[in-house]
Amino acid sequence: MTRNEGGLDRVLRVILGAVLIALVFVGPRTPWGWVGLVPLITGLVGLCPLYSLLGIRTCRVKN
Repeated sequence: MTRNEGGLDRVLRVILGAVLIALVFVGPRTPWGWVGLVPLITGLVGLCPLYSLLGIRTCRVKN
């Protein structure tokens, strides 16, 4: 599988995922914070299944 997320997109996903997961421990302590695993994992891997379905690519194409 090829990556479909660019550098900035990946960094923002990792930050958002980490913040959401941190809410489980220091915020309102609701299980909804575990939703942060989705952007964290997709940001680390560089592949978003939803982007693939919609045909979106935020990374540069290698020539």
